[in-house]
Amino acid sequence: MRVKFCGITRYDDAEHAVRLGAWAIGLNHWEGSVRRCDHSVAAEIGAGLRRSVDIVGVFVDQPMSEIVRAVENEHLSMIQLHGNEGLSFCHEVGRRTGCPVIKAIRVQSAADIDHARSFRVQFHLLDAYRDGMPGGTGQTVDWELLRHRRSKVPLILAGGLTPDNVGEAIDATRPFAVDVASGVESAPGIKDHELMTAFSEHAEEAGGPSTPRPVSEPEHFTESREKDLARREEEAAELAAEAARTEAAERASERSAADVATVETPASGEPRVET
Repeated sequence: MRVKFCGITRYDDAEHAVRLGAWAIGLNHWEGSVRRCDHSVAAEIGAGLRRSVDIVGVFVDQPMSEIVRAVENEHLSMIQLHGNEGLSFCHEVGRRTGCPVIKAIRVQSAADIDHARSFRVQFHLLDAYRDGMPGGTGQTVDWELLRHRRSKVPLILAGGLTPDNVGEAIDATRPFAVDVASGVESAPGIKDHELMTAFSEHAEEAGGPSTPRPVSEPEHFTESREKDLARREEEAAELAAEAARTEAAERASERSAADVATVETPASGEPRVET
C-alpha cells in the first residue's frame, strides 16, 4: 500500500520516510498551518531526496506564481490543492508546472464525494471536514460513504489515520494510497519515527507492499497529456518560424541599406568634379 507522509518539516523525518519506502512526502506551504515547511528546508529536502520519493507541495488557495516558484526552487514532483480551487485553476496548475495534481476534498456527506467527480485531475484526496481547518484535523472520514464512490480517479485516503486504524481504513475503502500527518507525530510537524514505522508496516499488512517508483499516470489522462504536449510543440515550432522570419527580414533590410550606401558613396579612386 502506498503511503504519503504529510506535514513534513524536517529533513530527518523526510529521510526516514524514504527508508520506509514511502510513496510520497507532503511539504505544507500554507502560512496558516502549524506544519508549514520552511522554504529553505523544503529546498534541501527536494534537492536531496527527489530521486527517492515523490515530493508533494501542499497549497491552500495560493497564487499561481507562488506555486510555480515553489516547484522550481524545491524540486516538487506533485501539487496538492487543499482549498477552494476550481477545476480550471487545477488544470492550469498542471499545465504551468508539468506536475500531477492532487485535489483535496473535505467530506461531510455523500454529496461531497459526488462533487469530487467533477475534478478530472490525477488524484483525489478525501479528508475529514472541520470548519476553518483545511486539513490536519485528526478526524476521520466516514469510511462507509466511500464504499459507494464511483470514480476512475485514484483515491488517496486521509483524515485521522493512525497505526491503529489504518488497516481497518484500507479494508473499508481500498484506496490507491493513504495519507497521514498528525497520526504519526509527537508534536505538530515533528514526526515520531516509531509511529511512522508502525504505520507503514500496518498499511503494508492490510494493502500489500507499495509499488516501485515511479507510479504510472492513470490511463484516462494519457490522451489529454499527449494532446497538450503536441500543442506545446506546435506553439514552439510557430515561435521558431516567426523568429526565423524576423531574422531573415532584418538581414534583408541590412543588405538593402548596405547596397544603398555603396551606390551613394563614391569610390576613393574616383576624381572629384569641380564646379
